[in-house]
Amino acid sequence: MEKLKEATGIIRLLPKRKNGLKRLIFSRAGFFILLMLVQLILLAVIYDFFMELELLALFQSVFLILMLLYLFNVDMDSSAKLTWSGLFMFFPVPTALLLLFTRLDVGHRKEKKRLNEIVKDSKGLIEQDPMTIIKQELIDSGTADLHFYINRSGRFPIYENTKVDFFASGEEKFSAMIPQLKAAEKFIFLEYFIIDEGLMWGSILNILIDKAAKGVDVRVMYDGMCEISTLTHNYPKLLGMHGIKCKAFSQIKPFVSTSYNYRDHRKILVIDGKVAFNGGVNLADEYINRIERFGHWKDTAVMLRGDAVQSFTLMFLQMWNMTEQVPAWDECRLSFPAKTTDGFVMPYCDNPLDGEQVGESVFIDMLYRSISYIHIMTPYLILDNELETALKYAAKRGVEVKIILPGIPDKMSAYSLAKTHYKSLMKAGVKIYEYVPGFVHAKVFVTDNEKAVVGTINLDYRSLYHHFECATYLFRTSCISEIEQDFQNTLEKCRLVTEETIRNQKLSMKIRGRILKLFAPLM
Repeated sequence: MEKLKEATGIIRLLPKRKNGLKRLIFSRAGFFILLMLVQLILLAVIYDFFMELELLALFQSVFLILMLLYLFNVDMDSSAKLTWSGLFMFFPVPTALLLLFTRLDVGHRKEKKRLNEIVKDSKGLIEQDPMTIIKQELIDSGTADLHFYINRSGRFPIYENTKVDFFASGEEKFSAMIPQLKAAEKFIFLEYFIIDEGLMWGSILNILIDKAAKGVDVRVMYDGMCEISTLTHNYPKLLGMHGIKCKAFSQIKPFVSTSYNYRDHRKILVIDGKVAFNGGVNLADEYINRIERFGHWKDTAVMLRGDAVQSFTLMFLQMWNMTEQVPAWDECRLSFPAKTTDGFVMPYCDNPLDGEQVGESVFIDMLYRSISYIHIMTPYLILDNELETALKYAAKRGVEVKIILPGIPDKMSAYSLAKTHYKSLMKAGVKIYEYVPGFVHAKVFVTDNEKAVVGTINLDYRSLYHHFECATYLFRTSCISEIEQDFQNTLEKCRLVTEETIRNQKLSMKIRGRILKLFAPLM
């Protein structure tokens, strides 16, 4: 299939999609949904059959007791345990079977084993400069402790000699990406949760095709859910026809499996081992406000130049090599002249299959160590007990805690759940704001004018427990003042949530939030 050029010169590999029920029914997504429904109906029929057997009541009682004992002894977040316990009350046997199904990691055990092997084998590829550790410990032992913790789950050093540019919008990131892509000489690695054809991706694709033709190693990876929402299942083949290596992470297959629980939510671009981009911005037109979805789209990103780029190269290759028979790590070993800059930079990732909640732990560490303020931007606020306690404790001990959330939500269920936390947080002194012009997709923590995190990690269960994520931890870098200024600029476009606004919420919103809270850890 040849590439299609629009009047603007933007490249498309797919014809423009037509919306509507007919398209869904006769698409691969429709076929996938149909097969999933058939499997679920079959499971229901089997369940009804066994319900009619003698002695089933006795077996059911023993089985439920054993599952409850298992639930309260397994390593699981306490909020999730409460959710499962509540479901046991209403749907005892189906809930027990679902719990067993998820804990056994049906259909995902092989991938889990492979990834953990890849991470283990690649830990020694990047060396930590001991002098950087010594310098950093002399300034702040707390950040040194955090670095030690992060390296329990992966080899991600803390770096000096890295310049960081902050972008206060998707448009700014996009403008910076284009010249960097055009300057690529050795390789371009892209790993994104969402890719959708349009101005943004078409402009990038134009460059990628040109670079691949000139011998640059171009690799693209996106989450398999794109096959249902934005791309076709043969999109890797279409890119391959233009010299671009492409993979869909955890491709969607029409079989009941826990693999759908673990998605690649990361956003990484690495060029020649010299430049890396990270943040909330995916490769689709709503992220640069080319098209409007949920009002104005507010996002953030960072560009790294220098030593810390190595960590993002490693992150990408760890995921890429999961499906390679012989993993290759040559790009991790590239070295470049050091840049003399201020501050420290520590990229890190969160792997949902290693039993560590790295993303949440970093946020909680920042909350407990904050002194004067901690300012947060997040699209979702679906908190477990530990994170909610940390937010309230910071506010109660006099730290200024402010959170900016969307004024126009993308998901009413998540919006309703966020509002169930408002009253409790505000009572503790947390101030909550909603972005009037539209949707906040930024994932930012900034505290005390010296620490910040910009990345892909949301404050919800999916991000903190089930997704592959990544972020950039900054300590005393010059761009932290820009991140804080962007927070203040965004705050001017927000409305403060008050007791009165909570009282005036629609009854349907309150009811929806209270009902959904029972299922929050599963959402």
